[in-house]
Amino acid sequence: MDTIVQAFVMGIVQGLTEFLPISSSGHLILVPALLGWDDPFLTSLAFSVMLHLGTLLALLVYFREDWLRLIPAGFATIRDRSFQGDHDRRLAWLIAVSTVPAGLAALALNDVVDQPSFRQPGLVIVMLVVFAGVLWLSDRWGSRSLEVDQLSFPAAIGIGVAQALALIPGVSRSGVTMSAGLFAGLTREATARYAFLMATPVTALAVAYEGFKLVRGEAGANPELVPLVVGVVASFGSGVLAISVLLRYLRTRSFDIFVIYRLVVAALFLVIWLAK
Repeated sequence: MDTIVQAFVMGIVQGLTEFLPISSSGHLILVPALLGWDDPFLTSLAFSVMLHLGTLLALLVYFREDWLRLIPAGFATIRDRSFQGDHDRRLAWLIAVSTVPAGLAALALNDVVDQPSFRQPGLVIVMLVVFAGVLWLSDRWGSRSLEVDQLSFPAAIGIGVAQALALIPGVSRSGVTMSAGLFAGLTREATARYAFLMATPVTALAVAYEGFKLVRGEAGANPELVPLVVGVVASFGSGVLAISVLLRYLRTRSFDIFVIYRLVVAALFLVIWLAK
């Protein structure tokens, strides 16, 4: 199959699965493995991360009004050395605190997660199952009584630590972050919104880092411009759709459908993988 078509499919997969709690990294490993796609660039971690440029743009476009308030509010807090009872000031620093653990983990473990031995279908299948259980438990044990601006700073740090686990393929950044938010007492819609907001700086750092490696020729594969652009555009469009649908869905429904999906996909991929 033409690499441009493959890149388009991978972009759609990235956009949909990045924001739904079902693991984009896992799907980006499983889909080409099961379809027999072996282009070294399209199956590289560099291409996977650069597809995040599309979902980063989706986040910035969808939450543009939030960031236009939060960024000035964060700097105003530094200037005044006070939150002054401003919810935006507090939220800006909650997001900053949550970002630190994930950023440090990414820097410390980048060489590990970049290894092909770490990006295996078997690991993805196990993590899909394990964190389906985590998501199911959090949706039932969490009080679901808090809004985003009521989150405590220790809880924000805990959510950031949980997000670092998303370096393992199959965990799902949005899924583990939402699970941690539910355990911390956030409502379903609030935990999804917080997960998307805190994903923005982490994703921006990852894209910048991998983009720098691509420019310097250190990505481990020869970059192909047209497939990369096609993949990014596809991930942007499907990402905006996924954010909108999920936030509306969680206003009245639980995460059960995503728990079931993870288990079904894990079982299906296990059967196909073993058969192949």
